[in-house]
Amino acid sequence: QVQLAESGGGLVQAGGSLRLSCTASGRTLNNYVISWFRQAPGKGREFVAGIWWVIDSTYYADSVKGRFTISRDSAKNTVALQMNSLKSEDTAVYYCAARSPASGGDVYSRTANEYEYWGQGTQVTVSS
Repeated sequence: QVQLAESGGGLVQAGGSLRLSCTASGRTLNNYVISWFRQAPGKGREFVAGIWWVIDSTYYADSVKGRFTISRDSAKNTVALQMNSLKSEDTAVYYCAARSPASGGDVYSRTANEYEYWGQGTQVTVSS
């Protein structure tokens, strides 16, 4: 089992920055893909960015490419999401999630229901 906990959300003005962290416990993340998803009110859960931990390979949604950066810290067993140039449309609850590539399907999955473990989420609000 992997337990995930997000932190770092808050209120920021458009154009500002926030850094989210996802801390894992229970297992090391060496064998997992960790992704960030977000969910705005009345909308489905949307893929934001992912990292295949073991080879440090990253991938992004087109809507955040060039503005957001996902990274890992092996010593702390955490994944961070650095968000710059924030826009009002980035307002959402942000979740981190983990899946094992061994479970099959596309390693670089962008589909929420293919992820096995989820955190509770952290609110990000961008004011215009």
